[in-house]
Amino acid sequence: MAKEYDLVIIGAGPGGLSAGLYAARSRLKCVALEKRVPGGQITDTERVDNYPGFPDGVLGVELGQLMHQQAERAGMEMEYAEVTSLTLEGNSKRVATTEGGYLAKAVIITSGANPMKLGVPGESEFTGRGVSYCSVCDGPFFTGKPIAVVGGGDSAVEEGDYLTRFASQVTLVHRRDELRATKVLQERAFSNKKMDFRWNTVVEAIRGSSVVSALELRDVKTGQKATLEVPAVFIYVGLRPNIEFLNGLIKLDSGGHIAVNLWMETQVPGIFAAGDVRCNSAKQVVSAAGDGATAAIAAERYIKEWRP
Repeated sequence: MAKEYDLVIIGAGPGGLSAGLYAARSRLKCVALEKRVPGGQITDTERVDNYPGFPDGVLGVELGQLMHQQAERAGMEMEYAEVTSLTLEGNSKRVATTEGGYLAKAVIITSGANPMKLGVPGESEFTGRGVSYCSVCDGPFFTGKPIAVVGGGDSAVEEGDYLTRFASQVTLVHRRDELRATKVLQERAFSNKKMDFRWNTVVEAIRGSSVVSALELRDVKTGQKATLEVPAVFIYVGLRPNIEFLNGLIKLDSGGHIAVNLWMETQVPGIFAAGDVRCNSAKQVVSAAGDGATAAIAAERYIKEWRP
């Protein structure tokens, strides 16, 4: 038998936990489904410096725990399972997971996104053996060694700066001639003597025997090729929404993000989306939390008018 709720929240990152907090305070019977740990991607970040209310910054894991505690104290339930499908059953929404089924009047999708891959030879082969997408997880393994970071946005620059705590040198490889990261992060990176930059450069292959030993690089302007000898490469080139369970149920944009309006409503009544999974997301902790609150308020209004 499926468990019945007013609201099911898919994902317990900042968006999902914020939605759970608002929904529970509105006295909706709600549950958040999470396949990893509360906090989502922020638990992979060593420190969050741009979330309001923490002038000295806060550990990513700690912020996730605090959000989780606050939502549960308000009455949100949490269950650990991977969502496998979302379907309609009359006006109800059926959520299937690896641990059982759920039936809800409304659903908020806050399933976040996963790191995008470079798609070059050696990337899959050496994942976990020198190829990483998580500096907090793997950075300490390369203490005293030179490493590379690929990307030019906030994540690449921030994580590159963090990795200098361990590495002897961090070489940031970026396909353009300037960074896309916010100015404060750029200033921090450029002032860090342990950071080096390879502009207009892409990775063409990742080489090694049992572990990574080098990157094959190409200058996109001159075509000149080079080899960068490093035992590790950390890849931050974007995120892909986690929406495999939708199976075409909801309209997506060209990048695979869920199309929503200003109230986080999809074109399917009673299904909402918030955070990194939605179109035009700022992909920040604070904006995801705001999205979640907005979606919960809209969901409460929908549920008030819901009929079987």
